[in-house]
Amino acid sequence: MMPLRAGLLGVGMMGRHHARVLRELDGVELVAIADPGGDPHGVAGDLEVLADIEALISEGIDIAVVAVPTRFHEDAALKLAEAGVHTLVEKPIAHTIEAGRRMVDAFRAAGLVGAVGHIERFNPALQELRRRIAAGEIGAVYQIATRRQGPFPSRIADVGVAKDLASHDVDLTSWVAQSEYTSVYAQTATKSGREHEDMIALTGRLGNGVIVNHLVNWLSPMKERVTIVTGEKGAFVADTSAGDLTFYANGTIPVEWESMTVFRGVSEGDVTRYAFPKREPLRVELEAFRDAVLGRESDVVTMEQGLRTLAVVEAALAAPGSPTSLVP
Repeated sequence: MMPLRAGLLGVGMMGRHHARVLRELDGVELVAIADPGGDPHGVAGDLEVLADIEALISEGIDIAVVAVPTRFHEDAALKLAEAGVHTLVEKPIAHTIEAGRRMVDAFRAAGLVGAVGHIERFNPALQELRRRIAAGEIGAVYQIATRRQGPFPSRIADVGVAKDLASHDVDLTSWVAQSEYTSVYAQTATKSGREHEDMIALTGRLGNGVIVNHLVNWLSPMKERVTIVTGEKGAFVADTSAGDLTFYANGTIPVEWESMTVFRGVSEGDVTRYAFPKREPLRVELEAFRDAVLGRESDVVTMEQGLRTLAVVEAALAAPGSPTSLVP
């Protein structure tokens, strides 16, 4: 079978990594790269750096990865859909829900694979976490909390921290819990003088009753990527920066310390840090995209799912401080 001819639009931070993985992916050949801003980092190698999406399409590509600023996603995706090119766009799917819906409709009408790069679903720690939750190892899930903090990335100019980073946590939480958001509200702040928010505290509830909480900012000197799932048998802690997963079991040993006996909750039990294979998330994500295009079983994140995540984030931003229902 001939390899899929791949094109890449955008050679910025994420585009550089996409180029590397696409070159190494079985069944895929990177044949064209386009970026109106050129290629200052030499990502293209021997390939000519094309000027725009039209030039990329003219190379006869089968699949494309779009890694340009969010406001350009819709224009590129609609042109790719019209040309019959299966496409993965980086998250968020689009700058507005209306734009995202037009993208979903276009790829559905054309019978093409339309995917969104919500890479955290392919993080080994979160994949292991989801598997263990589904196997009942924590019992009933009560709460999922995430913290995603760090300094401002200069690559982001057209969206705030909610769409750029909180969208990761919204998507991974719904995916790990296998339940959609039914309500959401948030508090935001803009402390750095930029147009968009750089801090958000988002709270919500999933359809299965799980309470969720996300603390996200671009204002912290430390980088933190943590997901905590609390349930009836203990708590899982996933460090997605390192790909580590740890389980803190509820204690089964009687507490003899008198001042602690008044506490009627759980006590500390065994702590287990799991060992499991840790593959690069971007490689697993692009493999899933390739497999979806080839008609194989795949866990690719669809544009419909990406639009749902954007709707949750938009709802949180639309009414800060007051609950917004997301029940269809």
